[in-house]
Order: sequence, then C-alpha cells, then structure tokens
Amino acid sequence: MALRKILTVGEPTLRKISRKVTAFDEKLHALLDDMAETLYDADGVGLAAPQIGILRRIVLVDTGEGLFELINPEIMETAGEQDGLEGCLSVPGEYGLVKRPNYVKLRAQDRDGNWYEVDGEGLIARAFCHEYDHLDGRLYTEIAHHMLSEEELAELHTNRSE
Repeated sequence: MALRKILTVGEPTLRKISRKVTAFDEKLHALLDDMAETLYDADGVGLAAPQIGILRRIVLVDTGEGLFELINPEIMETAGEQDGLEGCLSVPGEYGLVKRPNYVKLRAQDRDGNWYEVDGEGLIARAFCHEYDHLDGRLYTEIAHHMLSEEELAELHTNRSE
C-alpha cells in the first residue's frame, strides 16, 4: 500500500469525467488499498479516484460505520433533503453549505466486479453524493449556496473546541 497525492482545486483532472472500470484485477485491488490508506491518512470521509489523478469511476466512503468501496456507482434513488456543511480534501481549508438528498440508494460493483446495492441517510447520503460528483468533474463549491467566511470558519473551530 502507498499514500497517493491528493489533487487540489485548480488541477485540470478534477474537472474531467471519469471512465468506467472494466478490469477487476490485482492492479485495481492495489489502487483501492492505496485509496483507503490515503483517505484514512488525510482523516477524510470520502475519496474519489479523480482526486488522486485516476480518471476511473471509483469512490471510497467511510463515515465511521465501515468502508464502502463503490466501483462504477449509479444513483438509483434519492429522497428528502438536507442542508449542511461540506468540506473536501481537494479544497483544503474551505467549507460551504450544500443541499443534498437525505436518502440515497446506490448500485455499485465491489472489487471483484460483483454488483450490489447500498443505501444511506444523513451523512452517508451526503458523502455518497459528494464523491459521486467528483466522478463527473464537479466540486461541491459549484453547488454550495454559501461558502463560509474566515470569521465563520474561526467561529466554527472555536465552537468545536469548547
């Protein structure tokens, strides 16, 4: 396993559409392992392959309830709405308020190519959508209805440390 460099805003790769994964082999397994190591090292909730310069439809999500490896994910169903704070490993130090579905059901493949379905509410649904957007070259900053100012960020950090 190896840590991968996380691309940040301004890198052209983050704006490109990813291609489907067609080979479910040891190379893919090594990439998934590297992505997991990179995600945990960065203390993130999710990581998409384009964020490490790989234009493939691969997403990892772990909100504290276990790691989801989502290959070629497809959003099957959404419901409800939530409005909450988002950040991104590719947009360090910035946070914004984004409306997302409160419930999301996905269909995806596992590391061996088997199709399965997974669903989630709240933070998991938010993370699924956020990472899915990366596969189509979209960043949350494009859909945020409010980006936090430096003063709001300072207040947020003060409230978290109390």
